[in-house]
Amino acid sequence: MKLTIPSDVLADAVTWTARTIPARPAAPVLAGILLTADGSTLTLSAYDYETSTTTTVTANVTTPGTALVSGRLLADIVKALPGKPVTLEVDGGLSIRCGASRFRLLTMPHDGYPALPAAPASTVTLDGHSLAHAVSQVAVAASRDDTLPLLTCIKVEATPGKVTLLATDRYRLALRELAHDGDLDGEWLLRARTLTEVTKTTAGPVGFATSDQLAAFTTGARTLTSLQVDGDYPPVRRLFPDDTPITARVNVADLTAAVKRVALVAERNTPVRLTFDTNTLTLTAGTGDDATATEEFPATLVGAPIAVAFNPTFLIDGLTALDTATVELGFTHPNKPVVFTGVTADGDLVNAYRYLLVPIRFAG
Repeated sequence: MKLTIPSDVLADAVTWTARTIPARPAAPVLAGILLTADGSTLTLSAYDYETSTTTTVTANVTTPGTALVSGRLLADIVKALPGKPVTLEVDGGLSIRCGASRFRLLTMPHDGYPALPAAPASTVTLDGHSLAHAVSQVAVAASRDDTLPLLTCIKVEATPGKVTLLATDRYRLALRELAHDGDLDGEWLLRARTLTEVTKTTAGPVGFATSDQLAAFTTGARTLTSLQVDGDYPPVRRLFPDDTPITARVNVADLTAAVKRVALVAERNTPVRLTFDTNTLTLTAGTGDDATATEEFPATLVGAPIAVAFNPTFLIDGLTALDTATVELGFTHPNKPVVFTGVTADGDLVNAYRYLLVPIRFAG
């Protein structure tokens, strides 16, 4: 195999493909990126039996061929190369030449590399920027605990014209709705970290398709496939209350900054308390003989005064996921989950994204 390719094109392709390479692969070959040069293209592939990434770029191919090399090392190298054409050549190993830079990587036997699953044909198209943003909004609520695999997923629910993303770690729940242009109908569980990594660099239209066990996202010459996670996702939609008799509206930036300040005196995992009165929100943190903090600023309350306490990290996650300058907090009871919903400049609720947060009980 021998080819020449612009360094920026190679770096972009390798970086995207390497995103799904596992930190601890089940077999050495699964730590690799498979390079296949043919005709006038270079195809890069990675696969760990659960997720695959494939992208094809234009290259000046002198000698067709295939090579399997360490994906993370290749990614580190190509990102550091100068902005000049890169020559890749297999001559016992993989030789990389770019300007005055020379590298030589060990190659792995590619005969034992698993065949990538065939991606099903796309059945619906989503806006790439909107999808990436929606995934980032929902993924904050997904669990990082791999002993609870279902809760590390984002649940994708599709009906004609609408896709809904849901995630929960039992302490919070995020829901985001997206419009689409097809008749897609069904439910799927996909790893939150997989969707997050791949959609970070997604732009333009994204094709989405599913088969019995597989989901595929395609944009341009890039395709990601992911096995669906088996299991019954908890019926979380019913956790959103039908009515919130107490509501409070507050500036998102002011609340976020204030929570960060008062949380400086809160020990790990200790809550920040929010007390809403007629026109005021008071934040307090710290207890007893330890350091304490208090901050007060305007809020608009409808209903009876109420006080709740939250994990400050979970609270900040929900606030920063909002797209509006104002947030409405909807309450049913001081110890019941609170709904966070964005509010437009005209005062309308933006129900396409909602964040439900379980409060922490406090004395009194």
